[in-house]
Amino acid sequence: MMINIIVENNQGERRTLEIPGDMNLSLMEVLKAYEYNVLATCGGMAMCGTCHVQVLEGIDNLPAHSNAELDMLDTLPDAESTSRLACQLQVNESMQNAVFRLCAEEEMV
Repeated sequence: MMINIIVENNQGERRTLEIPGDMNLSLMEVLKAYEYNVLATCGGMAMCGTCHVQVLEGIDNLPAHSNAELDMLDTLPDAESTSRLACQLQVNESMQNAVFRLCAEEEMV
C-alpha cells in the first residue's frame, strides 16, 4: 500500500509524496529521502527540534505526542498546538492525505 502525504515548504509550495507503507520510516527519514533540507541534527531522538513540522490537515489521525516530543516542542518559540517532530511520526496509513508544513527547514543557500 502506498501512502500519500502533502508537504508544504517555507515558500508555500506543496508537493505530494508517495511512500511505501511497509518501510517503517519516520516522516523525518521520508523528508530527507525526498531531499528536503531538514537538519535532523540529533538523528531522530527528539532532542533538537530541527525536524519541526506543523500539521495542517489530518492531525486527529496521528498518534499522541510522547513525553520527549512534548518536552522538545516546549522549547521551540514557534511551536503551536498542531506542531509535531517529524522524527517521532512513523509513516503509516493514519497519515494518508495528511498535510505537513516544514517549520525547521534549513534555508537553501
